[in-house]
Amino acid sequence: MFVGVVSDTHDNAQYVDAAVNVFDGTVDAVVHCGDVVAPFSATPFDASFDFYAVRGNNDGEWALADAVDSFGTYLGEMGELTFDGVEFAVYHGTSEPIVDALVDSGRYDFVLRGHTHERVHEERDGTVHVNPGGVPIPDAPDDPAAVIVDTETGDVTFESLG
Repeated sequence: MFVGVVSDTHDNAQYVDAAVNVFDGTVDAVVHCGDVVAPFSATPFDASFDFYAVRGNNDGEWALADAVDSFGTYLGEMGELTFDGVEFAVYHGTSEPIVDALVDSGRYDFVLRGHTHERVHEERDGTVHVNPGGVPIPDAPDDPAAVIVDTETGDVTFESLG
């Protein structure tokens, strides 16, 4: 199974559309790690894949949860997902101690997060920590990316959205 991961799109139609184009017809599910921001930025993800999203610190419109739930699953502050027996934790990432606790817990195969707008792909004691990055901010070294996780092989592929 292929799982798409994106984060911190911040109402930027260019990056939302680019992510949907990467994922549509390629992945089975997409996980948005927060900071979609407004409901209109969520609706393009109503596509050929299952969609899941967590709340980011800039997701100020409460109607976002209803918009996502109309075609996908809104997980709230944090979510746990299982795809093909592979365990995922999803959290926006506003607290680094919480991110570290999720990664270090040993409970998850993957911890998906956003918030920093910086790409991360690291493994710690069997848990893979992934952040696809987000819309460009000062000092962010990479363009935002769409990430594809292959649950069978564990491979993580970054596709630039810039």
